[in-house]
Amino acid sequence: MERVPFPRPTTVPVPPPLHTPDPCTNDWRAGLPTLTRGRVTLRELQATDAVSLFAAISSDDVSRFLSPPPTSIDGFERFIAWAHRQRAVGQYVSFGVSPRGSDTAIGLFQIRSLEPSFGTAEWGFALAAEFWGTGVFVDAAHLAIDFAFDTIGTHRLEARAALKNGRGNGALRKLGAVQEGVLRRSFLRHGEHLDQMLWTILSDEWRESKAGWCSGVIH
Repeated sequence: MERVPFPRPTTVPVPPPLHTPDPCTNDWRAGLPTLTRGRVTLRELQATDAVSLFAAISSDDVSRFLSPPPTSIDGFERFIAWAHRQRAVGQYVSFGVSPRGSDTAIGLFQIRSLEPSFGTAEWGFALAAEFWGTGVFVDAAHLAIDFAFDTIGTHRLEARAALKNGRGNGALRKLGAVQEGVLRRSFLRHGEHLDQMLWTILSDEWRESKAGWCSGVIH
């Protein structure tokens, strides 16, 4: 789907997540909370997720516009260990995505700091192709964005998607992300330098849009 750095608002009211992390008490650097909403659960990656992640992300459909993912199960195990280390120093978060009622990781949502305070961050996502269009992405994206703004304290959340990646750009647009410009030939993939669209979501705008959904206002 969208470029992972190695990763819709609805028109009707949506229910709140079953678990909302408390920014005052949740020390995410010591371990990520488990977040649940609708069809999906986000949780800390475990070494045992390497097998399912390799199967989910290595397919041509999914990896076409990603930074090159690990090429083996061992590679994903090393990536997961690296993600834990980066989380512990407060620079990076990587959630595994599981369908509600399952513990199998079928994708990733990642958030990485672009400045020491995490005020500006970049996020990315990848999801197994069989779950595209099922609503899993929407639920997972809301959880990840809420976590970035409400728990980590991010103010500005950026995403980059290749212009050729119609599905990834469409997903970001439906979430309410704003196009800020084209990053020309900024992404090298398979020997080709691709243009990318820069998308942003600001914390105050996100909270305003959520207030509109909860009140039944259609945007």
